[in-house]
Amino acid sequence: MDIIHLLPDSVANQIAAGEVIQRPASCLKELVENSLDAGATRIQVIVRDAGRTLLQVIDDGIGMSEMDARLAFERHATSKIREAQDLFSLRTMGFRGEALASICAVAQVEMTTRRAQDETGTLIEIHGSDVVRQEPCSCPVGTNIKVSNLFFNVPVRRKFLKTDQTELRNLLTEFYHIVLVYPKVAFTFVHNDEILLELPVGTEKQRIEAVFGNPKRNVYTSAFVEVHTETEMVAIRGFVIKPENATRKAEQYFFVNGRYMRHPYFQKAVMTAYSGMLTSDYQPSFFIYFDIDPEAIDVNIHPTKTEIKFADEQTIFQILMASVREALGKFSLAPTIDFDTQGNIDIPLPTDQPVNRPQVVADPTYNPFRTRGTIYPDLAPANWESLYEGIQNEPINPITPSIPSIPNNEDLPMWQYGAKYILVPSGQGLLLIHQHRAHAAVLYAQFMEQLAQTQGASQQLLFPEILNLSQDEMVLIGQLLDDLRTIGFELEQLSPDSYSIQGVPAQLANQSPIPVLQHILTQVRERGANTRQEWREQIAWTLAQNTAIPTGRVLTEPEMRDLVARLIALPQYRRTSDGKTIVSLLSDDELAKRF
Repeated sequence: MDIIHLLPDSVANQIAAGEVIQRPASCLKELVENSLDAGATRIQVIVRDAGRTLLQVIDDGIGMSEMDARLAFERHATSKIREAQDLFSLRTMGFRGEALASICAVAQVEMTTRRAQDETGTLIEIHGSDVVRQEPCSCPVGTNIKVSNLFFNVPVRRKFLKTDQTELRNLLTEFYHIVLVYPKVAFTFVHNDEILLELPVGTEKQRIEAVFGNPKRNVYTSAFVEVHTETEMVAIRGFVIKPENATRKAEQYFFVNGRYMRHPYFQKAVMTAYSGMLTSDYQPSFFIYFDIDPEAIDVNIHPTKTEIKFADEQTIFQILMASVREALGKFSLAPTIDFDTQGNIDIPLPTDQPVNRPQVVADPTYNPFRTRGTIYPDLAPANWESLYEGIQNEPINPITPSIPSIPNNEDLPMWQYGAKYILVPSGQGLLLIHQHRAHAAVLYAQFMEQLAQTQGASQQLLFPEILNLSQDEMVLIGQLLDDLRTIGFELEQLSPDSYSIQGVPAQLANQSPIPVLQHILTQVRERGANTRQEWREQIAWTLAQNTAIPTGRVLTEPEMRDLVARLIALPQYRRTSDGKTIVSLLSDDELAKRF
């Protein structure tokens, strides 16, 4: 009995969909890219329930004929290429002919489309690869495609979708990948009948400001300098941030031939250009656009088309690194000296005398143990090399890895050193306690308990403060809102991109809450916190760091005793939640060796 057989098209499409359509954001990417390939100048994205219920894309592109509309949903049906050789001259976003077939295999799809030369358009409806209806209709020029109930026939895939806030963040991230490289196309993004982004036609810099900054003030892009280099191999343009404006949360984007890409090797080139300008915990933001011959790259690596191979990556690495360095140098951010340019030196050179090159004379017989005078004899002892025999280069490790428990003795003496450390004697030596980290660990445990028991205390602000956020930050803060309110923040949404802060946790009463909230959002995003427990940990730790005793504050003896007592009451007190040391031991043996 034969056991090998061909899969039905519907099953094959569902298998392909698992690779191409991973979540609503994947669906948005494919549909918007099709609109761009159709020459659209205005694209509207309408989303409901983060794409689970509805994902609709409306464009004013060239539209399709009745035959093309039906054929577009077949696997490997595409207008972008005709033969394998065309893969090496791609200028379109799509080319595989898999996206629409994959989408309709796992969703209910309805599309209307019309060309300018046609009097009527075409309506086609497909549910799970089955054509439900196809008929003429009245519709504007362009294409309007609705994707409803994504993964309705693949319950396992639908079950593993994240929360609406997380999926909406993914949708916006994918949306940014597209809108940042097409500033000449107007975009609108609507979620649950609320306009989150409305992006008019403009320049690349205006588009970056509209997405991440304040379009009215150009505050965000004023921190960037322009990169522009053209060579025979590649043209590079874009914007890199000034080192003094770098932050822990960086927006880093590469685009090649109108397509977003991830490229760690080129990211290393940018980081190398910033070498020596940034501390280890700060990252530069950049938006860099490559224009290169399509034959020199391969985009057919992965169905998502974000992994791209370059024919000569090493050369482009050097060009990119030099371009960024040059951009920073032009704006006096990394000053350079050109020793080959005589005009930069304002010193008159003599014209009546020849210029001789300096001569360096070295004495090969010089001995550091011998003086040149005749008064003193040779000072080098016989066999002086033997003086260094037996010396071993042993590392010094004053802090032993074994840290004993902190003694719980009220009569134990305590001292503060450098307004930073608390010194406590123990049976094995001298304990050094980092006072800021110790207090942060105590507060972290306290905040976590408040979040678990919903018992946070709030203090009203006399004058409410306004927190302005980008759209992805608005989505993120909506995700954290319940826990932020539990911990003591009183937040009320003022507009689609701002919140009013009317109250803060009692421990934060003497500080501005805006940097703290922004730090919380940054930490949640950078740590990849996706569960409620994970973002509660980030909220608690950020608050603890911002409200703990600062380095440099002198403590009284009762304050030191109280802090140490609260610290040793914790189940884990030797390290902070992010792994930094709180308590170290300088052992008696190490002290003895120093004397």
